[in-house]
Amino acid sequence: MNELPQALGPSVLTATLRTRPEDFIVEEIAGFEASGVGEHLLLDIEKRGMNTAFAARRIAEWAGVKEMAIGYAGLKDRHAVTRQRISVHLPGREAPDIATLQDDSLRVLAVTRHSRKLPRGALAGNRFVLTLREVTGDRDAVDARLAAIAARGVPNYFGEQRFGRAGDNVQQAIAMFAGRRVRREERSLLLSAARSELFNRVLAERVRRDCWDAPLEGEVWMLDGRRSIFGPEPLTEALRERLAAFDIHPTGPLWGRGEPRTTGECRQLEDTVLGDDVLALRRGLEAAGLEQERRALRLRPGALAWAWLDADVLQLTFELPPGAYATTVLDAIGDTRASASRYA
Repeated sequence: MNELPQALGPSVLTATLRTRPEDFIVEEIAGFEASGVGEHLLLDIEKRGMNTAFAARRIAEWAGVKEMAIGYAGLKDRHAVTRQRISVHLPGREAPDIATLQDDSLRVLAVTRHSRKLPRGALAGNRFVLTLREVTGDRDAVDARLAAIAARGVPNYFGEQRFGRAGDNVQQAIAMFAGRRVRREERSLLLSAARSELFNRVLAERVRRDCWDAPLEGEVWMLDGRRSIFGPEPLTEALRERLAAFDIHPTGPLWGRGEPRTTGECRQLEDTVLGDDVLALRRGLEAAGLEQERRALRLRPGALAWAWLDADVLQLTFELPPGAYATTVLDAIGDTRASASRYA
């Protein structure tokens, strides 16, 4: 991520992140109201130092069900305090005693019933409270950068998490496309990494040309807060006004089979960036059966606010839509390294 061009200028701070789990708080914003009745138990839980997959296994064991009976909208990191919903399929059964599930690492905040299993992506977004420690940098410059992010947004890069702990998921994807066999769950991760690499390359070039949040001829647009796309169509003053109002965003490719919808100047840029040096990624994604999709190039954090808790402690709060990365926002500010003493 450090090699990707940043649109708002060079780093204005260095800081330490995740000194303790409470420094990285994530709360799902529910995408629907629970019905209150049905075969599925909905648990609103808070986890500390525990990822979603581990929590799901623990809840399945507590409920006496197989893991396939567990549903969740999104994956949450281990090195954080996270709040999310998890569903448990319990038709005709009462739940075991909640007290036997809880401890210092997992608390149940609310329990209700719902008619369906919680599917992936069934959330409106995520709310973050991030505490940066050992901050160095000019405070006025940091405040100005945060104000610029609130006003303009940031390039909507895929975060480094998408590329694996060692950052080698793209190379592993190339090996998979060349015939190396992988497990089903690993295949999904590698396909996502390959797509993300191609998208980030296009976005990086548009940042270099300062058109990541400006229109090109032949643009395909995405409606804010939704995945609906339209275009290309002639660039009008009405479209420019909608872009300025953050009602629509330019998009980049999530590669797959079929012809991209972009035309003209926009298509020419994408064709140039996604040339022969990434041919193996393009062909591999097409052979895997993925279809052409689009992702917004611009990300504006919602309800962005910040406070200096001490001379070298900065706390940020903001909301992001599904699929967006808090680390992408942090990268637009500066170098936020993980604590060397991060909890195991």
